[in-house]
Amino acid sequence: MKRIPFLLTIILLSGISLIWVSCDKDDPKPEDIPDATDVNKFIWNGLRTYYFWTSDIPNLNDVKFTQEDSLNKFLNTYTDPEELFESLLYQRGKVDKWSFIVDDSKEIDDWISGISESMGYDFMLGRIGSSDNVFGYVRYVLKGSPAEKAGVKRGDFFMKVDNSQLTVQNYQNLLFSNKTYTLGMATVQNNTISLNNQSINMTAVEIHENPILLDSVYVINGQNVGYLMYNGFTAEDEKINVSYDEKLNEVFGNFKSKGVQKLIVDLRYNGGGSVQTATYLASMIYSTDSKKVFFSRQYNYLLQTELTKQYGNGWNIGYFANRLEKTDITAQTSINSLNLTSLYVITSNETASASELLINGLDPYISVKVIGENTTGKNVGSITVRDWDENGAVNTSHKWAMQPIVLKIANSAGFYDYTDGLQPDIEASEDITNMLPLGDLNEQLLKIAIDDIKGTKSAIVPRSTIFKPFKSSKSQSRFAYEMYDSSPFKVEN
Repeated sequence: MKRIPFLLTIILLSGISLIWVSCDKDDPKPEDIPDATDVNKFIWNGLRTYYFWTSDIPNLNDVKFTQEDSLNKFLNTYTDPEELFESLLYQRGKVDKWSFIVDDSKEIDDWISGISESMGYDFMLGRIGSSDNVFGYVRYVLKGSPAEKAGVKRGDFFMKVDNSQLTVQNYQNLLFSNKTYTLGMATVQNNTISLNNQSINMTAVEIHENPILLDSVYVINGQNVGYLMYNGFTAEDEKINVSYDEKLNEVFGNFKSKGVQKLIVDLRYNGGGSVQTATYLASMIYSTDSKKVFFSRQYNYLLQTELTKQYGNGWNIGYFANRLEKTDITAQTSINSLNLTSLYVITSNETASASELLINGLDPYISVKVIGENTTGKNVGSITVRDWDENGAVNTSHKWAMQPIVLKIANSAGFYDYTDGLQPDIEASEDITNMLPLGDLNEQLLKIAIDDIKGTKSAIVPRSTIFKPFKSSKSQSRFAYEMYDSSPFKVEN
């Protein structure tokens, strides 16, 4: 999907009084202060313009910076662009946990396309008792990946990497710094985990992850029940010319042709992704009425005010969709909608951002029963910001790009206050000592949903006492739990 400099032209045309630092080396200066680097100018200008909390950051608002020499003097105090970026964020780690910057924009492009270099398996780490020793268990394996070829399966345990016991101190280096390693496998018996003398060797490759891990239709009490295991709101992958939005629409075409009356969407491992894809999925579930509001966006005061002046009220509203929009690789296609009045969603504490948008956005319209754990609580989203000029061209002198938080998102009822997460209606977690295949009707979380459809109540298995959640493989990525908006300033109606 092509991404454009959404607001740059609008800013220049609408007369917003921002400071755009000149790169002209011949500009006279009251003081002999060198020009700041293009990268530092880009960071300051981009955050000053788009950042959601810009009004809370003194160094993005200081009136002395109306003089170019003063701003250059400030920017020149930072030789590390990432340090400058971090210094301009609002309550980093407490309020803004998600904005990030990269020195090569390809990292962001690959993330948005679902591309990564990995072994192709997702895992969770846990502490062993009260020690610093760590073990891992496999949650799912991608088809055709090095992990699948090596025989890794959901529910497998491991304790060592390259003959070293995993610990709180070394897990990052052992699991996330090497492209080739050997896992020392383990077994759990009587609530005790121990090595089993088996090992698995793997080498990372470039993975193009299809977010649709599994889709099935079951007949339950005479009703056709659809199940979708969906692990990321990924729109398309230009590198391999695949539209995942189209594939998702095909799944719903199949659900529709089979007369699916109930639907279970499994988002337990889904940290988010594209706002537009979330809108498509909501429309596939509920309605293609493009006059109905799915969500509304809120930006920093300056953007909100100026864009409302230019476009009028309602420019920031997102509506349900009746078609997939045409892109370079996605055809304009009518959306296959089930027009459901109820939905089951399986969640975990890693269900975040666009996943939460889906739940919150559908809640005013249909019954959404949540099964699992409290979600992450991320009601804010980002856009990709590059070093654009007034014509939309990207500065080729560097490759830096930012993904700052720029918006807060609410449902049609105006509700957005879920920073503590969305609570489940039925609280449950995976039984790691009995990790049945995903899609198995007896897999614990799916069984709870199926039993509720049947009108019966499942026994809730308590979390194993050997397991103290520590870190997941997803959480180690700077892209974890992001929600990005590819067209936030497009006026839809």
